[in-house]
Amino acid sequence: MKSLLFSIVLPLLFSFFLYRRFTSMPSLSTVRAFNAAFSPSYTPVAIFVGGTSGIGQGMAEAFARHTKGNAHIVLVGRNRAAAESIIATFPKPTAPGVTHEFVECDITLMKNVHRVAGELRARIPKINFLVLTPGVMTMNGRNETEEGIDRKLAVHYYGRWRFIKDLLPAVEEAHKAGEDAKVMSVLAAGHGGKIDLEDLGLKKSFSIANAAAAAPTYNDIMVNDLAARYPGLSFIHAYPGGVATNLLKASDTRLLRISNTILMPLLSPFTYSVETSGEHQLYGLLKAGPGAVRSNDKGDDIGLTKAYYGSPEAMARLWKHTEEATKV
Repeated sequence: MKSLLFSIVLPLLFSFFLYRRFTSMPSLSTVRAFNAAFSPSYTPVAIFVGGTSGIGQGMAEAFARHTKGNAHIVLVGRNRAAAESIIATFPKPTAPGVTHEFVECDITLMKNVHRVAGELRARIPKINFLVLTPGVMTMNGRNETEEGIDRKLAVHYYGRWRFIKDLLPAVEEAHKAGEDAKVMSVLAAGHGGKIDLEDLGLKKSFSIANAAAAAPTYNDIMVNDLAARYPGLSFIHAYPGGVATNLLKASDTRLLRISNTILMPLLSPFTYSVETSGEHQLYGLLKAGPGAVRSNDKGDDIGLTKAYYGSPEAMARLWKHTEEATKV
């Protein structure tokens, strides 16, 4: 535990301090005012995959507040009780026919994603905002699902890609109607690393470090590729920074669960609350223009060149690989 503290925790605390101390970005009050000004002429539809906890919960709650409940909001996740508790806090809609609902889905299996996305697509003709935030914290090695995909990568990339691909026709319908048409994946924009195009999916070279570098890069490449294939729509990959979620507490790694009681009190002065992060990420979503965007913890655009490890070849090969890996 002592080695964990000195090798990981203290450097992390120091980097958080430097980042928060010397980075100038919009204040929380500015962000809230911007979000509160969102007043579309239509009743928006927003789907939050991973919206039953953490950043997804924060974004869904902020969206519900700023639309005064007058939006069709869908929380997708595994925890019905948590979803119902969150939905109960939403302002009650005054617009006719508006619903707030939960849809159960284990995103680690592509067959589940394909089924649930198909069901949503069948009854929701237009989607204005598709937000994907599911996360997992683990120090375990490669842990394949019955479909041959590592569970961590399934949550952080493959399941997200499949949801987006299957629901894009509904997002396109929103764009055709002249409405907001945006997709956001919240993970670690600009914090990836070089990837091996000969081992996409890390079948041969899996490690915690390689997976941690690959998933953000895959998401970076994904938003660039989707923007090129679907002009007029917005595709955002966001980095939320340090957020006080339950990822450590819910980890399948005992050491991480134990360290939660040590790490969270130390990190709390340097992390965002779920509510604050939700406001900043909603700000990044609402202000994003058409095309590919990478945003930071305050919702500001960080550009598409710095710390980007993609290429036209990587885009083509990753797309083909992902299509094959998520086919059911």
